[in-house]
Amino acid sequence: MKSEVVIVAFGDSLTVGYQSPTLGEEFPRPAPYTEFLDAMTIRFKQESAIVTRVEFLNRGIVGELTDDMLDRFESDVVRLGPDFVIVLGGSNDLGWGVEPERVAGNLKEMYSGALSHSITPIACTVPSVLGYDEGIPPRIVLNGLIRKYSTDLDFTCVDLFEATSDPAGRLRKEYSNDGLHMTAEGYERMAEVIFSEAVRSIVSGS
Repeated sequence: MKSEVVIVAFGDSLTVGYQSPTLGEEFPRPAPYTEFLDAMTIRFKQESAIVTRVEFLNRGIVGELTDDMLDRFESDVVRLGPDFVIVLGGSNDLGWGVEPERVAGNLKEMYSGALSHSITPIACTVPSVLGYDEGIPPRIVLNGLIRKYSTDLDFTCVDLFEATSDPAGRLRKEYSNDGLHMTAEGYERMAEVIFSEAVRSIVSGS
């Protein structure tokens, strides 16, 4: 087992932890899922007597498209030399009407770029939306391609869509104030599934 593991979280506002203003709190503090993930990891290490140091580096930028993410992949991921990179992107592309296939192509370039530098990617499916059902089918197409690429290239895919959706495929009301961005509870749920499906095994060395 390595003595230190570095994991970069790479993405857009869902990685930043952006929360929409509400009547009770106009400018809520960001709640990045990496904060919850770090707390879960520390607790798991204490319970399991694991001494490996785990560092999470958040490299999310609000409003980015996957084109933007691809442009800065070298500087914000490769040059940092992490062991793993969690890639979550595509919501903004779909919102601007970019075809899922093009979005998936950009994500695949990031996955392949990581692997070519001995960085293990962890793909995340894009969560659903609430209040805009027309936005759900493109997400389903994109997420299918994300799962396919993760299978073809043999790395983990964390299904955030499934973990945060109701039976109808819509984003659960308790996880979002605006139908797109998460509440703190939503970001914590994202962290829970990323931890259980990817990070736990990394930390335990299994």
